[in-house]
Amino acid sequence: MKIFLITLLFVPIISLGACMDFYNQDLVTLKGEKFDLCQHQEKPIIFVNTASKCGFTPQFEALEKLYRDNKKNIMIVGFPSNDFNQELKTDKEIQDFCKLTYAVEFPMMSKSSVIGPKANPVYKNLAEITGEAPLWNFYKFLVMPKAESVHVFGSMTSPDSKKIISLIEPYIN
Repeated sequence: MKIFLITLLFVPIISLGACMDFYNQDLVTLKGEKFDLCQHQEKPIIFVNTASKCGFTPQFEALEKLYRDNKKNIMIVGFPSNDFNQELKTDKEIQDFCKLTYAVEFPMMSKSSVIGPKANPVYKNLAEITGEAPLWNFYKFLVMPKAESVHVFGSMTSPDSKKIISLIEPYIN
């Protein structure tokens, strides 16, 4: 009986810290460091597929400002991809471009595919959940805390648009 009561008291605490499957991915940044999405499952996360040589590349400015102003309450994760033939060749080139041109500090993952059968696990999950995959660079998937819902925004929607800000506003104010 005593063991049962102890188990009953501590199991909920243990499960609170558990990582949901959606976030439990092996991710590596452009710098070659592991990135743990599980640490951010309580926050809204904007996942964005990026490319250094795209007409939408200036959106890095709005993404970085949103991240810099709210990084305690939201997360932005960039996924460089050459799926649309507009990305630099190496992770080092991409890292240097993002840092030197846009002073990007939000986490940028290693270059990978975001569409089709070779899509990385995060984007496979996003496609399964939403039924949508990026149609171009700078598609944004806003995953609400604990993956309770996912909102998709096309390339034309700026990261600081009213549509996106209205969804994250309760978390940043």
